[in-house]
Amino acid sequence: MKLNKVVVCQIADEQYGIPVENVISIEKMSAPTVIPQMPDYMVGVVRIRGELVPVLDTMKILYNRPFQENDKTRMIVVITEDISVALIVDEAKEIVDIPSELIKQVNMLAYRQTPYFIGVASLPERLITLVEPNQLFESLEGIKAIKEHIQSQQ
Repeated sequence: MKLNKVVVCQIADEQYGIPVENVISIEKMSAPTVIPQMPDYMVGVVRIRGELVPVLDTMKILYNRPFQENDKTRMIVVITEDISVALIVDEAKEIVDIPSELIKQVNMLAYRQTPYFIGVASLPERLITLVEPNQLFESLEGIKAIKEHIQSQQ
């Protein structure tokens, strides 16, 4: 039985899982530096361990409304093919081992619109939508401008 280790986070009323191998760290929310002319889902950049990291509003990306910061708001820093990015989540909950047989594939119609949802873990007490952070990042409009800005600042 293969186990999939994921970091579970809360965004709106849903729980999402990000594969642990993609997660660099979980950080407290800090005020990002705003960069003009960037896509509306990018709230700015922060420096984490000396690296400039774009901060993305997952609430805006998934639900088309801005996040509401509170004391549980966190940034999950993930590695993508090109750069690290921080995803704002309402709460980082836990790390969970999910057996492969509990993961169902997302239906094909929804998959075309959201190719970054790689499955849904059907656990006894809850559902966790699994997210592939590299595909999420690459699917966003305006990503080239973000990459160019970050690479020019390094």
